[in-house]
Amino acid sequence: MFSWLRKEGEKSESIENVIEGLKRIYKTKLLPLELHYQFHDFHSPQLEEPDFDAKPMILLVGQYSTGKTTFIKYLLERDFPGIRIGPEPTTDRFIAVMFDEKEGVIPGNALVVDPKKQFRPLSKFGNAFLNRFQCSTVASPVLRGISIVDTPGILSGEKQRVDRGYDFTGVLEWFAERVDRIILLFDAHKLDISDEFRRSIEALRGHDDKIRIVLNKADMIDHQQLMRVYGALMWSLGKVLQTPEVARVYIGSFWDQPLRYDVNRRLFEDEEQDLFRDMQSLPRNAALRKLNDLIKRARLAKVHAYIVSELRKEMPSMFGKDGKKKDLIKNLAAVYDRIQREQQISPGDFPDIKKMQECLANHDFTKFHPLKPKLLEVVDHMLATDIARLMDMIPQEDVNIVTEPLIKGEFVIISCSFVVLRYGSHIYMYIFITTST
Repeated sequence: MFSWLRKEGEKSESIENVIEGLKRIYKTKLLPLELHYQFHDFHSPQLEEPDFDAKPMILLVGQYSTGKTTFIKYLLERDFPGIRIGPEPTTDRFIAVMFDEKEGVIPGNALVVDPKKQFRPLSKFGNAFLNRFQCSTVASPVLRGISIVDTPGILSGEKQRVDRGYDFTGVLEWFAERVDRIILLFDAHKLDISDEFRRSIEALRGHDDKIRIVLNKADMIDHQQLMRVYGALMWSLGKVLQTPEVARVYIGSFWDQPLRYDVNRRLFEDEEQDLFRDMQSLPRNAALRKLNDLIKRARLAKVHAYIVSELRKEMPSMFGKDGKKKDLIKNLAAVYDRIQREQQISPGDFPDIKKMQECLANHDFTKFHPLKPKLLEVVDHMLATDIARLMDMIPQEDVNIVTEPLIKGEFVIISCSFVVLRYGSHIYMYIFITTST
C-alpha cells in the first residue's frame, strides 16, 4: 500500500552530486567559520558524513496513547522489533525505525558509536538517555526511502512531574533540526495540552515548515462532535504555536481496524491521501531540504560570529572582566540591536536570547576571536555562488519516485455544517462536508 514511497533503485546521479557538493562546501567554507567562533559549543554539533547521506526522517511527537506507534505500524503494514501498544504510556524510549535486511534492535550505546549512522552527537545526553534510545531495523519497502523516529508519550497531570533523567526537550530539539517532517499527533478525546507538551512544541519552534498536525482517532466520535473537536483543537494550537497562520490539520483514523463512525469515511480517505502525498515527496526533496538547512546554518553561523566578536571587543583588557561579562550578558538584547542595525541582519536570524545568555555564562569572553572578515566573505561567496550552482543541479522530479494512483470518482455532498470561532482579532470559519461516492 505504501511502497510508493520509493522504488528499490539507487538515488539518481544528480542527487548524489548535490549531496557530495554540500559535503565539500561545508568542510571547506562553512566549517572553518564555525570552528573559529566556537559555533558548536553554542548551537549545533559539527556535521559529519552520515548527516548528509541519511535518508529523510519523520519525527512523531504527541502525548501518550495518541497513536504514534500505531501510526508507524499502519505505515509499515506490520509490527517492528520493540513495538509496544497500549492505553497507558507504553513507548518509554526514542525508537529510530530504519531499513535493514536483517531485522533486530540496536541499543543506544552501540548506535551512537556507529560511524555509518547519524546519531553520534546524541552521546552528549548521557547514559540516562542512551538507555532509552534504540534503533529497530525492519526489512520494509517503505523504509527504503525514509526513516521514522517514535518518541516517548508526552506526559500529563501528575505524571509530568516525574523527572525523565535526561534533557527531553534538548533531544527533541536535536531531532527537530535534522528531520524532514515533524508530525504532531492529537487524540480526538484528549485535546488538553500539558505543560510538558507545551514545552515540547516550543522546542520545535524555528522548524514550522516541517510540522504537520494530525487529529487521530477521529472515527471514534460522530460528525457533530468532530466539528466541535476540530474547532477546539485549532483554538488550542493558536495559543501554543503563536503564529497568525491557521495550521493545517489532517483528520483521520490511522490504524487497520474498521471505522466506528464511517459517515466521514471519504473525508478520512482524502485527508490520508493528502498526508501520505506530503510524505511521499520527502525522498524526492531530501537534497533540497539538506541544502535549505545548510543555508539556515550558514546564516546562523554568520550571526554567531558577529555576536561573539562584538562581545570580545567590549571586554576590558585588564580589570573588571567579570563585571563587564555579567553586564554584557544582561544587556545582550542591546548587542543584538546594535549588530542588527550595523550589519543589516534580519531579527529572525538571531538565536534565542535566553539560550544564548545561558551558554555565554559558561564561556570566557576574552578567548573569543575578533571579527575576521575573510571567513565571512568565504561564506557569503558560498551562499551567493556555490549554493546557487547546487540548486540548479537538483532535478524537478526524481524518476525513482512513483506515485500510487489516487482514488477517483464522482461524489455528492450529503451534509454540510460549519463552526465560527473568534481568536483575538481573527475570526475563523471551519466548514465540514460529508460526501458519498
